[in-house]
Amino acid sequence: MTSSSASEPAPTPDTSRLGPLRRMTARGRDETHRVATPLELFFDLCFVVAIAQAGAELMHSMAGGHAGEGILNYVMIFFAIWWAWMNFTWFASAYDNDDVLFRVVTLVQIAGVLVLAAGVSRAFEDHVFLAVWLGYVIMRLALITEWLRVARSAGGAERTMALRYAVGVLLCQVGWLGLLVLPDSGRAWVFLVMAPLEMCVPLYAEKDFVTSWHAHHISERFGLFTIIVLGESISAATVAVKTGVDEHDALGHLLPIAVGGLLIVFAAWWIYFAVPIHGFLRSNRQSFLWGYGHYLIFSSAAAIGAGLEVAVEEAVGKAHISTLAASATVTLPAALYFLMVWLLHARHFKVGTAQQVVLPTAALLMILCTFLGEWAVLVAGIAATLAVAVGVVLATRTSTPEKRETAGAA
Repeated sequence: MTSSSASEPAPTPDTSRLGPLRRMTARGRDETHRVATPLELFFDLCFVVAIAQAGAELMHSMAGGHAGEGILNYVMIFFAIWWAWMNFTWFASAYDNDDVLFRVVTLVQIAGVLVLAAGVSRAFEDHVFLAVWLGYVIMRLALITEWLRVARSAGGAERTMALRYAVGVLLCQVGWLGLLVLPDSGRAWVFLVMAPLEMCVPLYAEKDFVTSWHAHHISERFGLFTIIVLGESISAATVAVKTGVDEHDALGHLLPIAVGGLLIVFAAWWIYFAVPIHGFLRSNRQSFLWGYGHYLIFSSAAAIGAGLEVAVEEAVGKAHISTLAASATVTLPAALYFLMVWLLHARHFKVGTAQQVVLPTAALLMILCTFLGEWAVLVAGIAATLAVAVGVVLATRTSTPEKRETAGAA
């Protein structure tokens, strides 16, 4: 996952050798017209099932006044979802040979995330992580199988890299047994130990050989997943508003939340896709940081949807929390999202202080909106939209005529 030039990527595999099984050889880093495959898109959609479950349980925890416990469970479960998705994404970018076995192993990973999703409710409500752990085991064993295929097809430093991945993933999976055998008070410590160890596996595995991931393909995959997560937030909020209107006839109270939520999500989409990040990744030695930072982008984007549901629940009198707390469930994750997009994307393309401070200022304003009572979400949405507008104006003024067609940066 790093663009270091320490090792040259292997040539593009010979796809003319058709058949049910092909050698798992590296794809070329400079392939033309490399885009997400239908299998990858299907894979992403199946992962959204787990994200939706995690978001729904987070909403119930926060609306019930158990924010601390709910956030802890959400952080842990979302890590399992995100980490399994990201590992497959980077692996497929370098080694997708699209043979029958690759498709079957991908199906196994999809089955794993569905098992994980089925266990989310019990993990939140009863602190029983067995199904979540089993789903994660299924996904990780499938990934180990893929790395062993690479090791069998490769030699030298590439083979060593693949074996490091396989062994590292296996050892980490053993460590996650702590979620099952330790008391509830130890769950947070298991996560604090195992999550960093998981993220160290790619760093160690690729220290001598770099996988030939494709910059444009990776940026597209992350972008598509961002759209899916933001779409899930819109869907969750829409269902919540519909329920509030149908059961409580509270359209007047819910309209500011609905409009503000839509503005926030639209602005979130705009700022993410305002810059061509694949060009930056192609020469960036910090691609690990870019990839890992998306944990906060994806989790905060999904949390916005959960927060909008909480705000609706509070507006109709069904949540056991204050208006201030309900507003914070929307404004805080939205502010975190804006800050992370600025840190990972936007700041690399800004010219001058004025452009650099737009997104951090918008994040601060959204946090301050928390204290505006029932108007908090609407005003936060307006602040997010104004940030986009200001960013477009500043980018247009400082761009050359040739670049003005793409001056939509926020």
